[in-house]
Amino acid sequence: MSIRIAPSILSCDLAELASEVHEVERAGADLIHLDIMDGHFVPNLTFGPPLVRCLARHTSLPLDAHLMVSDPTPLIGPLAAAGVARIAVHVETCPHIQRTLTVIRDQGMLAGAAINPGTPLAFVTEITAWLDFILVMSVNPGFGGQEFIVESTDRIWHLRESLGGRDFDISVDGGVSTETAQDLVSAGATTLIAGTAIFGAENRRAALESMRAAATGGQAS
Repeated sequence: MSIRIAPSILSCDLAELASEVHEVERAGADLIHLDIMDGHFVPNLTFGPPLVRCLARHTSLPLDAHLMVSDPTPLIGPLAAAGVARIAVHVETCPHIQRTLTVIRDQGMLAGAAINPGTPLAFVTEITAWLDFILVMSVNPGFGGQEFIVESTDRIWHLRESLGGRDFDISVDGGVSTETAQDLVSAGATTLIAGTAIFGAENRRAALESMRAAATGGQAS
């Protein structure tokens, strides 16, 4: 599976959202990542379907939504209508997660499960039949710019091993940078979600190219 890089708009200048997204799209991004927070599951509050609908008119890249919310189900239909291609919901918030994942797929989107650093991997390995991808958090969710939790690399390796060689997308989010990308890909990550490392760089194209080169090195190792 080829490595994809998904800049997270949590770290961009939202007042210049369209131009920020245009810039990373021209620079070679593969997805646009949306961190949707409700102020309950995580302390921060971000944006919802109205902003996503506007953003979808300004990019041809797939929109990748990460729902850090206590009750994701009411957002699934509106986000599908807004143009989202993939949604990840947290295993920690979904008591009937197979049902939630089925709702996502029934709306024509790819369904993913996100997992916090302190949550056992069995919470996702037991439900792979309902999943199109897994999102491993390498920071505790809620804020951008956090320091990478180094144990996350081993978690991704164990997760990849448990999948038994299946060609399955493992996304990673939190502290992803040129410095961490090679080890993450070597461990088995296939989608790198990066906010500050890309939108915090003066030259976004150079940041993306540097991260992709590091990721390619991980594939070769």
